Amino acid sequence: MKRMTTGIAALGGTVTLMAAGVLTAAPSSAHGYVNGPESRSYLCKVGVNTDCGGVQYEPQSLEYLKGFPEAGPADGQIASAGGQFGGKLDEQTADRWAKTDIVTGPMLFDWTYTAPHSTSKWHYYMTKEGWDPNSPLDRADLELIGEVQHDGSKASTNPDHIIDIPADRSGYHVILAVWDVADTVNAFYNVIDVNVIGSGDVDTTAPAVPSGLMVHGATSSSVELMWAAAADDQPGDVTYAVYRDGERIADTAATSFIDEGLTPDSAYLYQVVAIDRAGNASAPSSGLVARTAAAPVDDVTAPSAPQYLHSMGQTADSVQLMWNAATDDVGVVEYRVYRDGGLIGSTGMTMLTDAGLAAGTTYAYTVAAVDAEGNESALSNVLSVTMDAAPEPDPAPEPEPAPVDGTWDSRGTYAAGDQVTYQGVTYVAVQSHTGVGDPNWIHALSLWQPVADAPVTPEPTPEPVTPEPGAGASEWSATGSYATGDRVTFDGVTYEAVQSHTGNGDPNWIHAPSLWRAVG
Repeated sequence: MKRMTTGIAALGGTVTLMAAGVLTAAPSSAHGYVNGPESRSYLCKVGVNTDCGGVQYEPQSLEYLKGFPEAGPADGQIASAGGQFGGKLDEQTADRWAKTDIVTGPMLFDWTYTAPHSTSKWHYYMTKEGWDPNSPLDRADLELIGEVQHDGSKASTNPDHIIDIPADRSGYHVILAVWDVADTVNAFYNVIDVNVIGSGDVDTTAPAVPSGLMVHGATSSSVELMWAAAADDQPGDVTYAVYRDGERIADTAATSFIDEGLTPDSAYLYQVVAIDRAGNASAPSSGLVARTAAAPVDDVTAPSAPQYLHSMGQTADSVQLMWNAATDDVGVVEYRVYRDGGLIGSTGMTMLTDAGLAAGTTYAYTVAAVDAEGNESALSNVLSVTMDAAPEPDPAPEPEPAPVDGTWDSRGTYAAGDQVTYQGVTYVAVQSHTGVGDPNWIHALSLWQPVADAPVTPEPTPEPVTPEPGAGASEWSATGSYATGDRVTFDGVTYEAVQSHTGNGDPNWIHAPSLWRAVG
């Protein structure tokens, strides 16, 4: 890899086009990985790294609590994001993993997002000179080499970052890239194995403008584009940023792209920009207007199967499920969630919390997408989840010894009006009850009164009072657990839970119609 230039627009890979606007935001359930320079997990995906475990199928899912280096994965589990996929990525020797040759100085880091989260920042760390490559990776080995702040919008608006590789590095090192999600408590952790071979020349020459942009095919909801490869003055991969109506919608290393989820019988303007590994961007290609086909009269096409069904965490009696959005030629209406083959609920979001489960029990989950015509997709991957063990119960307290001074028994059963003696005093029962062994109950005026103070006529039972709307409802908590029908209040409004769920701290969930509805 050659030395990188800092001369590209906005240092983040953003290219200005005529009539360009804010870059498009992708769906909210998402993950990602570093593909340039290739991360350890990505090289597992393409088969360069072997014996990686399940991460080879989900390099985008190395997710753990954010806050690194003060918080986040424990030492020795940094590469696997807290032991994900059996912790295979934490195996650390000088020759365990494939390495990418790099040079010191400015270098471009490029992320691939399956559909990016809202983002607060990215931060990059590198092992220090003299670190031990044959010991588990820990915080003491790493130092911060760069940070890219973000405004909370989707990660796709800033996928490319220029980070300086310190001039004092040489030989084998590990770079840690951390992507902090803005609207959850999590971050994504990617380690990159590199071999620093010296300093490089600055590349300031952009690739040629992509040519031959054409429509290869179109449906009522998608357009397939193709173009000719762009030449560059330096060897190395050229990637392409695809723009629709002035908004950057995708990055790809291929010379083709399928834009999905479009409106039937609608026209769109496309352009393509070539970007080299130094981050230099070409001028945009000539614009191409493409039109989708008209919507079919009868929708008989089922959506695609939801992908990457996984758990965001479980307790002894609940699990929070999440998956990637399905696609459809018209549009997905809802998702049906199955547990052990039985339907347990449906939702318009790409997540659902299943509660009321048995501790220590294993369940198998699948999800299907359904469109407006009722066409149901094939099932997602099967997710097997074993619930946490039930907490050990507190030991039962030793019962207090029953009083023996008199006829009163602290565990006895009494009717209203019964009389007993205790420590030389006679008491009358105010109401019927059975004792639990507590010697203090004889002094409870709601149960016993000395005969001299006992009421002649019992107090009348108060009439029940109908509560005002919202009365009895607790204040809503963004991290609380709720069952269907539970009521809460928020900003003076009463809401009723539409389905059982546990919040993840997001203050906007109270406004999600699939979770809460206003009732007063």
